[in-house]
Amino acid sequence: MDQEKLKSLLEDRGFMNRYFRPLFKIVRRPWQIFPIGVLFGLGFDTATEVALIAISVGVGVSSSVPVWMILVLPYMFTCGMVLVDTTDGVTMRMAYGWAFLNPTRKIYYNLTVTVISILVALAIGTVELLQVVATELGLTGPAWQWLNALDFETIGFAIIIIFLASWLISVAIWKSKRLDRVQTKTGRDGQ
Repeated sequence: MDQEKLKSLLEDRGFMNRYFRPLFKIVRRPWQIFPIGVLFGLGFDTATEVALIAISVGVGVSSSVPVWMILVLPYMFTCGMVLVDTTDGVTMRMAYGWAFLNPTRKIYYNLTVTVISILVALAIGTVELLQVVATELGLTGPAWQWLNALDFETIGFAIIIIFLASWLISVAIWKSKRLDRVQTKTGRDGQ
């Protein structure tokens, strides 16, 4: 498989990719993504909503509680989001940095991540749907009790571990099968 041909094919795919290609060229250095992140953060109003709700509840119910104490909750939420998002960003940067060095590697890795994402979304949606059904229909039994007792925080950690494991397994398979050498040979031969 010719690597250059594959790379140009990947760049020309899809209507949205062709339509928004000029926007993708705006960011040329890593620091240039920061203002976009700030704008995204202003639009991502979960912490803002939590702060406004906390302030309105705190001011409306009890004026003896200082505003700074009320703002601790959204601050803690924001710190948690920053920690998790930064960790996710660093991890994904390493994974995609490895995957995007080679167009074939990019295809295999994107396929793997997409399949895992679909399976995780399907599993979480199914669990939530079954929990609602069990609650609304009053279903009991050991299976339904186990299902209702599932902790989504633990499931979230498991999902993170699954994505990390998929990246590590991808790297291990890529190196053990020596696909870099195979790609180099086929790229030179043009076969």
